[in-house]
Amino acid sequence: MNYNPRIARLSDWLASERISAALFVDVEGRRDPNIRYLTGQPGDALLFVLSDGKAILIPWDINLARAIAQAGEMIPYSDYGRSLSVAVEAIVQREKLAGSIEVSATTPHLVVEELQKVSGGCEIVCRSKGLDELLTNLRMIKDPQELKLIERAAEITNELLVLLEVFLTQSTDVTEVGVALFLEGEARKRGCEGMSFESLVAGPARSYGIHAFPAYTGAPFAEAGMSILDFGVLVEGYPSDVTVTVLRGPLSPKQQEMVDLVQQAYDLAVGLARPGTEVRTISAAVDELFQRNGYSMPHSLGHGLGLQVHEGPYLRNKPEIVTKLERGMVFTIEPGLYDPGAGGVRLENDLLVSDGGTRILTTSRMLRLR
Repeated sequence: MNYNPRIARLSDWLASERISAALFVDVEGRRDPNIRYLTGQPGDALLFVLSDGKAILIPWDINLARAIAQAGEMIPYSDYGRSLSVAVEAIVQREKLAGSIEVSATTPHLVVEELQKVSGGCEIVCRSKGLDELLTNLRMIKDPQELKLIERAAEITNELLVLLEVFLTQSTDVTEVGVALFLEGEARKRGCEGMSFESLVAGPARSYGIHAFPAYTGAPFAEAGMSILDFGVLVEGYPSDVTVTVLRGPLSPKQQEMVDLVQQAYDLAVGLARPGTEVRTISAAVDELFQRNGYSMPHSLGHGLGLQVHEGPYLRNKPEIVTKLERGMVFTIEPGLYDPGAGGVRLENDLLVSDGGTRILTTSRMLRLR
């Protein structure tokens, strides 16, 4: 992976904004995937990017960083006593920084105050429409290196979907935890870092929850009714995200109606998802379909995929969302309906916007078992 173009784009933006440096902080309780986006370091680090193009990575684990990350300079965090204030004060003095240093808008107020005290006269800038907005927009459009990893994650997911059907068909006494562990084991065998998130495995008795809690139990899975399985795999930081609804036995009229409506909503959304289309338009069409039939969907229609499993673009029916689908965006479509008595049904796949239209990367479907 070549991270230099990303550092260069950020540095050019800093110079245009007359910002001396950007500071990223990834520590326990305050994670920032932008450090991995800019250097390949998966976490537990500080990163300075200067307006002149210099990148200084300060990792907690210097051996790991030297093995997998890229930066103009790497300094062990232990050199600064693993203290954010000490590190910032040292870098400001060494690099003779003047003017301003921008941090994420999510930085706690007390931390901003602390940094201001050790910034050597530099102004600590923390704004909602600055650094965060820039990185959000950059990461929304995937480059070829990112797309290669996402497509590999999708390929592995598709392999797991085939194995899943065999597993459910040939196994007896299938449990939620058994499904979760089976999928993770197969993902790890294929070189994945792990799952994109904790797999959500809910049998018929628990599928009414949008996100089942706990994520999985020892309860039966894929028995009579509707079971939901929401999972994804992680390849070098990049995820897949699919949802399968497993149907078994004769369904009640209400259950069948919910299944049919979700399938219709999914087909409608996929048909509308084309370059230049406003994401709000797609979501509004699905909401209208459900409302016309006496239902409502209690979550958004989909979300972007990248170093975070939920990132832009967000497919929501809200007037303030004016994002249009563009080449290089990767996102999910996942309509769902839920009822405390009938259970839940959701269908989710990952899509890529290209010049010629939209390509469906994953092969999740309603899985009907006998």
